[in-house]
Amino acid sequence: MGSYDVSDESPERRFRTLFISDVHLGARGSQADLLLDFLRYHDAETIYLVGDIVDGWALKSSWHWPQSHNDLVQKLLRKARKGAKVIYIPGNHDEFLRNYYGTHFGGIDVVENTVHTGVDGKRYLVIHGDIFDLVVQNARWLAHLGDKAYDFAIQMNRFVNFFRRMFKVPYWSLSQWAKQKVKNAVNYIGAFEQALAAEARRHDADGVICGHIHYAVIRDEAGIRYMNCGDWVESCTALVEHDDGHFEIITWADQAQKPAAVPQVAARAA
Repeated sequence: MGSYDVSDESPERRFRTLFISDVHLGARGSQADLLLDFLRYHDAETIYLVGDIVDGWALKSSWHWPQSHNDLVQKLLRKARKGAKVIYIPGNHDEFLRNYYGTHFGGIDVVENTVHTGVDGKRYLVIHGDIFDLVVQNARWLAHLGDKAYDFAIQMNRFVNFFRRMFKVPYWSLSQWAKQKVKNAVNYIGAFEQALAAEARRHDADGVICGHIHYAVIRDEAGIRYMNCGDWVESCTALVEHDDGHFEIITWADQAQKPAAVPQVAARAA
């Protein structure tokens, strides 16, 4: 597939619902330019921003706000002005917005969490997920340390893949490889999914939609549909709901502007 020949005003694909999380605007690892490109070709009636859209942690330590980050904010505001329902659920990196639950700015509603009703009437709890991360809740210094380590892995990952592209070798994820080698990381992902599934059950929901760990997946967990949006730092994934009600993870894999199969992306407790 080549690049799509569509205008910015007429996206190629429209969905009932679009879920985006973990963009980390303000962090050097954010691939805001790819998300901006994705949003030029995709639209939805309802857009959920499932936390960590802005990275307040990164901005506190070092100001980084290139034009692409500003353009992305303007793109989301423009979609809201044109009639899309946009709901923002803050995460731990944009926790400063948690002081503004119930407010409405620029066409965007800020809420703690919400329930999305699918075409078939099934109910899905939409929540960032960090409140179920014991590292973030009980050892914030360790979470910040892990955040720096992840950023370093992303920078190394880009360095390695620069040379891989030169030799026309497929993309390889350093952080993914490292996580797959660490048993505790696999156990962490499983525990996180189980905790979110239990929370959905507590809300009498049929499923849960979240972000936080940068691990895009759709799976059933003890009778609950667990769906994670992934991120826009490494995997560049979004969760979409089609008009017929089925959910799909789309990976905006590269600059060629084409969807690809979702990879097994590395988890990040951040």
